[in-house]
Amino acid sequence: MTKYAFIKHEEGNFLQSEEWGEVANLVGHKAILKDFGQGDLALLIIKSARRGRYLEIPGGPLIDWDNKTRVEEIFSEIRKIAKLEKCAFIRFRPQLKNTPENLQKLPKGSRPAPFHLHAQNTVILDLEKTEDELLSNMRRQTRYEVRRSGKLELLVESGNSKELFEEFHKVQVETAKRQNFIPPSLDELEAYREIFRDNAKIYVVKTSKPISSDGKKLIEGEPSGDFIPENSTICYGLFIDYGSEVEYFEAASTEYGHLLPGAYAMLWAAMKDYKKKGIKRFNLWGIAPPNQPHHRYAGVTTFKTGFGGEQVEFIHAQDIVINPLKYQKTKIIENIRKKVRHLG
Repeated sequence: MTKYAFIKHEEGNFLQSEEWGEVANLVGHKAILKDFGQGDLALLIIKSARRGRYLEIPGGPLIDWDNKTRVEEIFSEIRKIAKLEKCAFIRFRPQLKNTPENLQKLPKGSRPAPFHLHAQNTVILDLEKTEDELLSNMRRQTRYEVRRSGKLELLVESGNSKELFEEFHKVQVETAKRQNFIPPSLDELEAYREIFRDNAKIYVVKTSKPISSDGKKLIEGEPSGDFIPENSTICYGLFIDYGSEVEYFEAASTEYGHLLPGAYAMLWAAMKDYKKKGIKRFNLWGIAPPNQPHHRYAGVTTFKTGFGGEQVEFIHAQDIVINPLKYQKTKIIENIRKKVRHLG
């Protein structure tokens, strides 16, 4: 079922996979993989949060959005499930670009959600291009940093061992304190590793030789004074691939992250690896919306857009209200969270 759906709906990614449902179950939610026939499906995740109980459809559903009658029939079934599960609302964010034409395809009762859902704005690279084309499409400064990482002989490795995921978690917790974001728990990371197996990998970048303390050049011979030692970790990334797409899902960095082009080396190595694997799209997973310089993702947006590719804005997350009174409570809480987290 799942395989056929991803052949028919090539826009799908891991968010609508059976495996993501297993992850949801493992971390305490309830997941329902609903087959509507004809290669259409939806992964429905029932979440109980402080702001209320709701049904979430991330990156989906994977259905024929051009068939209005079919869309309404499918969402009628989803509404029934939401009511049975005592959900206050349904929240979904389809893999549809934000255009007036696509907005007309949404089911009746849809309204913009007060909060986003999973990388609504992102950068997607076409891995079917040649390596030379991928490099030439990068911003000049990005291309320079990729090449500088080669001159500094930075070492990029990847794996999915339990120890590597634990190491990544430890560094990400420290990164989150510096950059003020909420990282996934170790249990969540372990769920990704256990369920997705080889499709969830941690990339790590280290120095292969001593480098000057300003991060500009390799040190030949015995180093003296201040320097960055050999085998110093610079950064990490968690990548999940499924179907035709890979996501740069989570990241972490050490004190050397701002001195050395480790993140550039990591993404370039990952792009080449997943291209060889036959993956078609590389999703850099989350940038600031257009014209929002104070958005919390503004800084990382400059970095990610430097790799070229297409800047994509999917339709904003949509809500379908089941219980108006409980939904109103959710709106108030989420609007407050949005302001506090600088997400709008």
